[in-house]
Amino acid sequence: MNFPPTKKITITGPESSGKTTLARQLAKAFDTLWAPEYAREYIDQLDRPYREADLLEIARRQVAREDEFAEKSGELLFCDTSLEVIKIWSEYRYGRCHPWILEQLEKRQPDLYLLCAPDLPWEYDPQRENPDDRDALFDIYRKELVGKKLIEIRGDSEDRTQKAIEAVQSLCD
Repeated sequence: MNFPPTKKITITGPESSGKTTLARQLAKAFDTLWAPEYAREYIDQLDRPYREADLLEIARRQVAREDEFAEKSGELLFCDTSLEVIKIWSEYRYGRCHPWILEQLEKRQPDLYLLCAPDLPWEYDPQRENPDDRDALFDIYRKELVGKKLIEIRGDSEDRTQKAIEAVQSLCD
């Protein structure tokens, strides 16, 4: 029996822009799975600050997580983050990005990006470290995603969810 390929919707954007909340809401609305961001688990397990080399390990495990969830999810999979997040942060913080991450970005294109604007209040979280440059980072995301199938998600929680649901329904029609 052949199953249709899973459509992957990647939710991306600067920190504290509502990615995880939106991933959960969309998975519930479409009765499917969402792949959580692996970086949170990885960093929580460290007994030291993360380093540049950790970004490659996070990227590898994020890819594996997405593949694992795609096998179980059916028609749609929502991914709470993307390799773009790792690339942008790596370049922003360290001035470079590992070639493996760049290679995977070329190979692993989602069917749709939902780019979350940083128009929600920044919320403290011990893993978040950049409350002041979210708008500048959002512009970097926009530039990074030029030419990709992209919908910008803005507004309050209800507006964001509705716009995202409409975008996913359009993708599936």
